[in-house]
Amino acid sequence: MTRATATWWHFRTARRSSGAFAALVLVVVLSVAAGLSCPRTALAAEETKTVSIRDALGREQAVPLHPERVLCSGSGCLRLLVYLGAQDRVVAVDSIEHRTGVADARPYAVANPQFRDLPLFGEFRGQDNPELIAGLDPQPQLIFKTYSESGYDAVQLQEKTGIPVVVLDYGDLGRNRGAFYETLRLMGTVLGVEERAEAVIRFFEEAIADLMRRAGDVPEAERRSCYVGGIGSRGTHGFQSTEPGYPPFLFLSARNVAADPARGDKQLRQADIAKEQLLLWDPELVFLDLGTLGSGKEVNGLIELRTDPVYRSLSAVSGGDVYGVLPYNSYTTNYGSVLADAYFIGTVLYPDRFADVRPEAKADEIYTFLVGKPLFAQLDEAFEGLVFKKIPLEE
Repeated sequence: MTRATATWWHFRTARRSSGAFAALVLVVVLSVAAGLSCPRTALAAEETKTVSIRDALGREQAVPLHPERVLCSGSGCLRLLVYLGAQDRVVAVDSIEHRTGVADARPYAVANPQFRDLPLFGEFRGQDNPELIAGLDPQPQLIFKTYSESGYDAVQLQEKTGIPVVVLDYGDLGRNRGAFYETLRLMGTVLGVEERAEAVIRFFEEAIADLMRRAGDVPEAERRSCYVGGIGSRGTHGFQSTEPGYPPFLFLSARNVAADPARGDKQLRQADIAKEQLLLWDPELVFLDLGTLGSGKEVNGLIELRTDPVYRSLSAVSGGDVYGVLPYNSYTTNYGSVLADAYFIGTVLYPDRFADVRPEAKADEIYTFLVGKPLFAQLDEAFEGLVFKKIPLEE
């Protein structure tokens, strides 16, 4: 007989006796006492444990320790949770996880198709819906939130839902790499996966150090000039869209024609370059971020390279030195793809120094560690078989 059944039986028995009230009180007391050793009661007690943290807004608050039910709001937030191996704790997703009909450039989502079956709690880019959150069953214990300035106000969201909201700094792999690492550590502490957080940080640090070791002492005269076009930013863009601080180029000390040497590691983020400027730079090598394939025909970087006479006059285009790379940004920075792209670009820039690297296998190694699955073949198929290859420019 279960505890609940026993309690009901005693209650009915008590009603039949003249001492019904006394019997009922006795049963309740005994049930509560027995529950002190019951696993469900122990679990409930565990859920009340908290940890004091300071989030990216500088707010100090007590949040549930080791929550089993969470939401990830904002660009890239769910990616970080997957890196920490805690994707099974997600109880709902934003609308981008239900997106269909386009090539998915987000390895964390490709590795976790079950996200498409979870209920929605709001629109993408942090446009949360407190009413949807209130209707979730089970209810989340905690909300992680990135880029809080561009979505639903985190403080108001916490007030409306009664659920603690932890604001995170997504960081980057450039000068804000420390913020990225501190966010992993904060999430690791709250989730109880501190060792995994440190392992992820070591993985990035060791990979970046390896890239820099291989390319760091290449003489300036041997560094070929290069440009990456088609970089996404809040959507897909054409060939003029680039990243002056493109991390793969930084790790490899490459001569990025769009970078300003005077800015050092404080390069601008996404920028649109005039065609005339590209002609003046005339880079020796061109890399095309294949996220551009999701653009309309008017701004699809591949179509532009194949049809625009200005681009076709670039030395790299006319000489066939255009290479496809995995999308850098898709719902903010694809950190794993940044590493995979860097290793591939290294084989193009410095083939002797990267002779032991097979870019496809390296990408699978990276994805297996970060998201649990080797995904290169799936991503390559999604982007027309052009990943890590010379791109044919004759239609």
